[in-house]
Parts: sequence; structure tokens; C-alpha cells
Amino acid sequence: MQIDQIRHFLRDRGAKTCHEERVLRAWLQAAALNSGKVAAENFFPLPVRTGLAELETQLASLLRVVSEHTGADGSVRLLLALADGQTLETVLLPGDGVCVSTQVGCAVGCVFCMTGKDGLLRQLGSAEIVAQVVLARARRPVRRVVFMGMGEPAHNMDNVLEAIHLLGSCGAIGHKNLVFSTVGDHRVFDRLPQESVKPALALSLHSTRAELRAQLLPKAPRIDPAELVELGETYARATAYPIQYQWTLLEGINDSDDELAGLVKLLAGKYALMNFIPYNAVDGGGTLGFRRPSTERAMSMTRYLQQHGIVAALRQSAGQDVDGGCGQLRVREISPPEASTGTSTHSHQLSRR
Repeated sequence: MQIDQIRHFLRDRGAKTCHEERVLRAWLQAAALNSGKVAAENFFPLPVRTGLAELETQLASLLRVVSEHTGADGSVRLLLALADGQTLETVLLPGDGVCVSTQVGCAVGCVFCMTGKDGLLRQLGSAEIVAQVVLARARRPVRRVVFMGMGEPAHNMDNVLEAIHLLGSCGAIGHKNLVFSTVGDHRVFDRLPQESVKPALALSLHSTRAELRAQLLPKAPRIDPAELVELGETYARATAYPIQYQWTLLEGINDSDDELAGLVKLLAGKYALMNFIPYNAVDGGGTLGFRRPSTERAMSMTRYLQQHGIVAALRQSAGQDVDGGCGQLRVREISPPEASTGTSTHSHQLSRR
């Protein structure tokens, strides 16, 4: 379902722009569509008022909770079913954030990620993306939305940007608190600067070496890490939001001193934040065969960048104690238990912020 379909539903019943915005704002706050003083005063045209119950039913049918997993860190991982029976994951992050999915599955195929194992199954409509935020707001306040769940937002650009525009306007979420996460795609750098709501940008880097990055992200666009950082820097300076670089730490693969030296060379003087996120493994790595480096090594890498003038942080994937990396809940739902052990996170591992 698309946001435009909601607007057309209302317009077909005589709604004007002010009526559409009123209904959309109520939905985005997880409130009844005809609630508030204006409803009591018959603010809406009669055909709109009589159609709101039908619209509420349609919106409520977009998503249903299949299972809920609460982590000790305050995160809540939700496995949600769409109207067609496909499932996706949404995460209420510690604090006031929510991580939403943009696709069912993913076409990028990051080798350390369970979400992309089955490829892309379908795109989410813009209303299905926003419905995840509405569901979260029915449970707790939400002031930050990160598009870091299942899927590559750049592969569903129109729907993601439509959702971002609505959340940054009717949804009353600050533009810098809308975070578009991507492995890197020239379309991102072409489109985002043109938008009236310009989100913050998170780029999944994972290696400073083009050949290793191509191995880790086999179906990502072939953009050299140095070029990717320069594209990010241009956007960061234009929006005044630092680029959030994501780096999933894989023991013996991208945790070397050479990678640290490469990062210093790439990020020195850049308007950027490096997020190191240890790989979220189950049963020691299991079927995907990766391990996280020791805590001591991860901390020393973070300190090294800090000592060289680069803003860096060591993050932890939310919900590790419930085996909740992106794709894990979905795989456990559709596969036998023995098939789902050893799963990893999505290419943009969810970090505690």
C-alpha cells in the first residue's frame, strides 16, 4: 500500500489538503483518525467522516505482530506479518528510536548477513514502511527513525523517500533524525540532495580495500571506498549532518592494522562518525562462518581512530541476547530451528544509540 492511496481514498470522498493532513497526522501519532476537538466539531466533510472507519481497518491490516522479543538493553525486536503473509522485522531501539525495514529480503547479498540469503522477495510500499513507525509509536515515543532494517533502501528509493517525506513533515520527526542507510549507490547521491526532507546518511563501508569490500558485499555497486567517502563528504557538508559510517567487525577479515591505517587516510578531516559494530554471531558463527573480534581488539581499534582525530564509537547490535540480528527472527519463523543457527545481521547492523 502506498501513501498516495491513502490520499486518494480521502480525496475521492471530498477531502481537501487540510483534511488529508489531519488524518495523516493522527495516523502517524497512532491515534484514532477521527479523534480530537476538530472531529467533534465536524471538521471533516460527511463522506470523509463516514469513510474513516474503513480507512482505519485498511491501515490496521498493513501489519500484525507475529512475535515479540525484548532484550536486556531495552530493545524490542518485532517479527511482523504483512497482509500477503510475508514477514519482516522492526526494532524498537533503546531510547526513542525505531529501526524499520524497507524490503522483504535484500538483493545486496552481504556474505555476513542472513537477510539477503534468499535474495529480494518484494518491495515494501511507502505506507507499509510508515506503518512500522506507527506500530512503534503505539508502544512508546519515537523521535528517531533509522532505515537500517531488512533491505537496501536505495533499491526501493521512491517508496522510502515518500515515507521519509511524510515522517519529516506530518510525522514531526527532525530531518537529521531520519537516517537513510545504504551500501552506497550513485542514485542516493543524485536523489537525496534534491529532496525537501533531506535525511541523515549512513554508509556501510566494512573495508577500505575495494577488492575485499566487493567480496563482502558481492552485489553492491562497485564504488571505490575512497570515492564513496568523497560522495558522502559532499552530502555531509551540504546538509550539515555527519556521515555515519558502518563497519561490521569480522575477526581476521577487516580488523587488521592495515585497515585502521586505511581508515585514518580516508576519514582524516572528514565530517564523519565511524561506528564499529562487532559481528552478531550465534553459536560461535555457525553456518556463516564468521566471528567477532575480542572486545579488547574492538576497543583498541576505536581508540586508535580517536587518537588520530577521527570520531569513532564501538556499538553493540541491539537485542543480541535474543538472537535478534536482522533476518534472524524471520528465518526462525520460516525454517527449522537447526537451519537458523549461526545467523548474522543485516549489512547495516542495528546499533544501540
